[in-house]
Amino acid sequence: MTALRQKLLRDLRVLWTQAVAISLVIACGVATFVMSVSVLQSLERRAAQYYEDARLPHVFAHLKRAPVSIARRVAEVPGVAAVETRVVAEVTLDLPGVIEPAVGRLVSIPDRGGPSLSRLHLRQGRWPDPGRRSEVLANEAFAEAHGLVPGDRLRAVMNGRREQLIVVGIALSPEYVYQIRGGDVVPDDRRFGVLWMRDRPLAAAFDLANACNDVVVAVTPGASLPAVRAQIDVLLAPYGGRGAYGREDQVSYRTVANELSQLRAMALLVPVIFLLVAAFILNLVLNRMIATQREQIATLKAFGYRRREIAAHYLQFALLIVLAGAALGTAVGAWLGTGLADLYVRFFRFPDQHYSVGLGVAASALGISLLAGVLSVAMAIRRVVRLAPAEAMRPEAPRPFRGGFLHSHGSVGRLSPLARLTLRQIARHPVRAVLSTLGIALGIAVMVLGSFSADLVDRIMEDHFEATQRFDFSIGFIEPSDVGTLQAVARLPGVLRAEGFRSVAVRLRRGSHARLTSLLGLEADSGLLRPIDVKGDPIPFPTSGLLLSEKLAQLLEVNPGQTVEVEVLEGARPVRALRVAGTVRDFAGQAAYLTRGELNDFLREGAVISGAFALTDPLREAALYAKIKETPRIGGITSTRSLIQSFKRLMSENMLRMRLFNMIFASIIAFGVVYNAARITLSERAWELATLRVIGLSRREVSATLLGEIAALTVLAIPVGALLGNLLARLTVRALETETQHFPLVIDPSTYATAILTVVAATVISSLVVRRRIDRLDLVAVLKSHD
Repeated sequence: MTALRQKLLRDLRVLWTQAVAISLVIACGVATFVMSVSVLQSLERRAAQYYEDARLPHVFAHLKRAPVSIARRVAEVPGVAAVETRVVAEVTLDLPGVIEPAVGRLVSIPDRGGPSLSRLHLRQGRWPDPGRRSEVLANEAFAEAHGLVPGDRLRAVMNGRREQLIVVGIALSPEYVYQIRGGDVVPDDRRFGVLWMRDRPLAAAFDLANACNDVVVAVTPGASLPAVRAQIDVLLAPYGGRGAYGREDQVSYRTVANELSQLRAMALLVPVIFLLVAAFILNLVLNRMIATQREQIATLKAFGYRRREIAAHYLQFALLIVLAGAALGTAVGAWLGTGLADLYVRFFRFPDQHYSVGLGVAASALGISLLAGVLSVAMAIRRVVRLAPAEAMRPEAPRPFRGGFLHSHGSVGRLSPLARLTLRQIARHPVRAVLSTLGIALGIAVMVLGSFSADLVDRIMEDHFEATQRFDFSIGFIEPSDVGTLQAVARLPGVLRAEGFRSVAVRLRRGSHARLTSLLGLEADSGLLRPIDVKGDPIPFPTSGLLLSEKLAQLLEVNPGQTVEVEVLEGARPVRALRVAGTVRDFAGQAAYLTRGELNDFLREGAVISGAFALTDPLREAALYAKIKETPRIGGITSTRSLIQSFKRLMSENMLRMRLFNMIFASIIAFGVVYNAARITLSERAWELATLRVIGLSRREVSATLLGEIAALTVLAIPVGALLGNLLARLTVRALETETQHFPLVIDPSTYATAILTVVAATVISSLVVRRRIDRLDLVAVLKSHD
């Protein structure tokens, strides 16, 4: 074994605790990278393969009613590869043992075989028998939420008639990888489900024999999707077409794409933070290690070792630490990835749920770690190469020190000698103090970054479910009805207040920008749904003009006072330019509001409503549910309380898990920075501390001179860490923003407090470990080594 190899092993043995601390920080960054990227690639691979195998349509179009022969005309559009017509209808479901009604979306499938587009994947059971009109397939998420298995029965109100449906199979569809009803904030598998029925019985139930109300289209490779959609719109307009749209506007596809986009952003941001911290600590350790080994380096050069060999020795020291951290991080990342993948399985339903860490991900993690390690020690190795033997034999010249502020400010003189010694040590090494402060601050910042999402969720809950949606139920009618229907809603059991609304599908245009959305007409004095401004205050409804969500106004590049073209995609499809009266805060979706009266006038109809918002007595909800199940004109009901429960259930487990991980990671960063800084300072000041012990200072007083420096740096790091945490949270919010989701930056003071206390606790623990080493100093050996 060569002398350099022996020295390498000895250095690792002496500095093993520091090496472990650095490896743990590297492992945090690598684990986050491996977890995020492996899950991202797994989801992307599953989604792309499933969409291709199941032939997810490229264009979707809903209409009032058209003959099935419309398929031939659509197929003649240039670029169309395949067309399928179908019947889609929403019904009220009455499930055994469930008090509240659920909404079922019935989708027709061909009378023989399965659909050619949006092919179903049968999980259990069999296909419905064409000769039995009541047999259906149930979506897997809905079936699991209610414990449905083939052979179970459920009741549905179909076009005003009560029917009993028999579940004969459980299936998946590429259109419902993420099962959520349009307009809902979170999925609720207990109260919304998709069912598939043979075409003939479903069409007959809704008086659509030899007709359809939904068209899906696949296009040829290279076809212009905007051109295809425009021609399909023209063909379907006479049949009540509501505007063809692409995959990017299909709810499930868009949600999956948004989630992948957000995961991709996090896969880059968080690991970079951890690896930068690790590189900083490694550079700090190696620079100070070289400073304390000047004589050893000079001796090696004097004995004939070349600069390249000595540089390689210190590079090996760094790379061994990096490799250990990368190996541990890859293993931990794979384990965390398994848990994250299992979490996604609950929401994204793919036939193939297999998760694995590809060799490319592991190789990338290793490569990034090695690159960070090499870059972190480059300057330190440069010092080794340039150090002349004769110069290295001499102790490093003390740095010039001028008291400056410490001597000029009178209050410093009133401090105790130990306090002045601590301040003088910090002032003598300002760069080291700044870097150590920055390292501790990053621990606080990472903790804030990992915890502020809970504050964001609380704000969303407050804005959406308390400030904006003040109703208990949203009731939708099968067909728009006269405003007099509102009196019937008000007479339902337990209803304390009811307000009508009118909702239509529209296309908004401003210059070259266009967006499909729903235009919601509200009462001018609406109290159950109140748009809010950026401060969270209710916005008085304008007597005329549109209110647009901030995100929608941004996408259309329109400001208050300007006009947008509004094309209604129902009925006579009127087109009109409307003035934008203001913008509202809306974290999800692309909301557009108008007074109901103005919308009724725009549609050239009387006082018509699409549904109603209701405030109810919680004690009479069971009676309300029972009555709604018996009311054929009601197409569906959404409970705000149920949505809140689903939202909390969805977020609570995820937030607790991520908060725990980030608390652990932040503690590791803080411990790694503080412990390494303290250990290196101890090795540099061992002679000084031993001298203080010899001249009569107690162990407590000697420890105070070193630990006081750590405490001072930690105090300085607190405001810096809070600012960095705010900056990282701001970057994260921007990275998570999508075309349909806009999140405010919200950080509660308790989040800062938790981050600070966590890092302070890690600092105290590392300080106690260093204190033990100070107490065990061999005074004779330390003082002799200085000679």
